[in-house]
Amino acid sequence: MWQEFRQLGAAVRADADLESEARAVCDEMARRARANIETIVTRLRSAGYRFHTNDDSQKDATAWLPPSNRAQQAIEWLESHFDAIPMTLVSWLTKVGDVWLVGTHPQWTNSAAADPLVIEAEASRYPLSSVVGYYAEELDAWEFDRTDEVSSGPFVLPLAPDRLHKSNVSGGAPYGLILPDATVEGTFAAEAPMPFVGYLNWVFEHGGFPGPITDENGWSIRRELAKDLHRL
Repeated sequence: MWQEFRQLGAAVRADADLESEARAVCDEMARRARANIETIVTRLRSAGYRFHTNDDSQKDATAWLPPSNRAQQAIEWLESHFDAIPMTLVSWLTKVGDVWLVGTHPQWTNSAAADPLVIEAEASRYPLSSVVGYYAEELDAWEFDRTDEVSSGPFVLPLAPDRLHKSNVSGGAPYGLILPDATVEGTFAAEAPMPFVGYLNWVFEHGGFPGPITDENGWSIRRELAKDLHRL
């Protein structure tokens, strides 16, 4: 189904029945992703994993936060500032919430270096800050850079720190979705751009930690985390 949607591109929106089907598929994708996240978080907690921030303080962090009223605010702002946003992003915002798997495993001390899954479309870990304000600042900065010929690349809605920043090392630009995008799935800009659902499936195939692993404990822990997760 995803391959068919990729081939059709934005044309999906021109057919009401097909658009309705696509939105239903995206919603099911989001439900499966949420179930995978809940499973991974439960397994990590059972193993004594500590979720924390990606800085020197390593303050405790919440691994998963369900959607709140900020989700609809984000959707409305995004739809009013871009010609179109991927249907997957709407489904993620309304059905998944925010996930932050950065932390430390007692048997895998460098787990944060394995690019743990982070998608923070609501920025729920920062309840006193406006996610809409954050997005507006990022868009303004991109538009300024484009006007000043600093950057000619597309706008990337920031959803996660890059692999290096997750492990508290200076790195590159945040991961996120390229906007505007009228396709069903959208393109996720990580270390290399790839279809959003393709990225998520790759992450879940690796138990939420798709990055490089240098020790045997990491390999075995990742295999256990990936067991019986849903294909999106």
